[in-house]
Amino acid sequence: MTPLGDILAAQIAAEGPMRLDRYMSVCLLHPEHGYYATRDPFGRAGDFITAPEISQMFGEMLGLCLAQAWLDQGRPAPFILAEAGPGRGTLMADMLRAMKAVRGMVDAAEVHLIEASPTLREIQKQKLAPHRVVWHETIDALPDSPLFLVANEFLDALPIRQFQRVEQGWAERQIGLSDEGALTPGLAPPTRFEALEPRMADTVPGNVVETCAAAVSFTERLAARIARHGGAALLIDYGNWHSKGDTFQALKAHEPVDPFATPGEADLTAHVDFEPLAQAAQRVGAKVSAMTAQGLLLERLGITARAQRLAQALSGAARETHIAAHRRLTHPEEMGHLFQALALVAPNAPLPPGFDPNTD
Repeated sequence: MTPLGDILAAQIAAEGPMRLDRYMSVCLLHPEHGYYATRDPFGRAGDFITAPEISQMFGEMLGLCLAQAWLDQGRPAPFILAEAGPGRGTLMADMLRAMKAVRGMVDAAEVHLIEASPTLREIQKQKLAPHRVVWHETIDALPDSPLFLVANEFLDALPIRQFQRVEQGWAERQIGLSDEGALTPGLAPPTRFEALEPRMADTVPGNVVETCAAAVSFTERLAARIARHGGAALLIDYGNWHSKGDTFQALKAHEPVDPFATPGEADLTAHVDFEPLAQAAQRVGAKVSAMTAQGLLLERLGITARAQRLAQALSGAARETHIAAHRRLTHPEEMGHLFQALALVAPNAPLPPGFDPNTD
C-alpha cells in the first residue's frame, strides 16, 4: 500500500465506502501524495505520452485552427489565449510559434494556463519563456475577455461516477476495504437516480454508465464565457458521443495497472462522453460543432502537407520517427479515431476550420 493508500484506507474504515469520483480526485490532486502534485508524468520517462509530445505538428495545426477563428471574429485585441491542463507547456509553445505567422495575433494574446500542479507550473514557466504567463486554479479566474482556449487530454482526468444497471434501478460503484484491508471496488445498494432515468431505455441489467459532472460544469462555464465575450474552444480527448461501459483505467510506466493498487502513483482516467458536453454548451448559448475524429480534423487542417515539408529536411532514423509520429496522430487504428474533438464558438461566429455543424 502507498502512503496515500494508507490515508484512504483509514478514511474508509472510519467513514464507510468512498464514491469513485472522490477516489479519483484524491488520488490525482492530494496536495502531498497526489499523482499530479508530485511528478511530471509525461513523455517516455513518465507514464504516458500525449499528442503534443509526439510531434510539433499537433500544436501547429491547432494553433492555426484557433488563429483562423481569431481572424473570423475580427481580430479581437487583447484576447485570452488559454489552455486547460497544459502538461509541460509543449502544446502552447507550438501553438504560439505557429501563430507568429498571423500578423498581430501573438502581440494581442495574453497567455493563461489552468493548472493546479506546482510541479507542472514550474516546467511550463521554463518551456514558455519569455512569454508572460498567468496561472489559474479554475476557469472561473480567467479575465472577462474574448477567449480562445484549447483543452487536450484534460477532460479525461476529471473525476467520474459509475453506475451499474440492476433490476431495481442503479447501483453506484464505490471503493471499500477487503477483509485484508486492501482497497476494493464494490457496489452500493440499488436505488433510483433521476438523472439516469433516460438511460433506462438504452441499457440492460449489467450495463455500466459513467457520468462526469466536473466535465459538464467546466464546459458550461467555458461556453458561457465564449457566448458572452466571443472566442472559440477546442476540446480534444479520447471518448465517444454516448457513454456506455466501464472505461475507468490506470496507467503506470505506459502500462495498464490495477487502479486501486497504488493510489497516487498511477494516472487515472476515463473516456470522455461528448454528448452532455455539447448539450451543456448549447444550453448557455454557444455554437457547437459536430464531434470530429482527431485524424480527420488534423488532415483537414493540413497536417500531411506539413509532415511532407518537415520530412524534406530529415533522413534516416529521424525521418522514420517523423513518419511514425504522423501515422500515430492520424491513423484510425492509432490515435486518429480513438481521440475526438469538439469546437465551441460564439453564437454568431463561423466554426473553426476542420469542423462540421452539429446536426443532432
